[in-house]
Amino acid sequence: MPKEPTVIPRFKTETEEAEWWDAHPEVATEIMKRAIKSGKARRAVPLKAVTMRLPVPDLKTAQTLAARKRLPYQTYIKMLLHEALEAQRRSA
Repeated sequence: MPKEPTVIPRFKTETEEAEWWDAHPEVATEIMKRAIKSGKARRAVPLKAVTMRLPVPDLKTAQTLAARKRLPYQTYIKMLLHEALEAQRRSA
């Protein structure tokens, strides 16, 4: 028997929404899988793989913080780098 789709509720606040998504990561995963399968998911900008050497304590900190947010640590580092670059670009 096919699994019933999860109904995403209406939220009163962003905090309520964030808490719901944190409690239901499988829903976001399923939505993304369907978008990829249907061809609707596309990268907004091209990506290029890079290799970096980071201090081990910094890497361990990033891994710990990423785990708390339930994110892959490489994604978390990429997010932090993007935010820092945007902040620098705006202030330049």
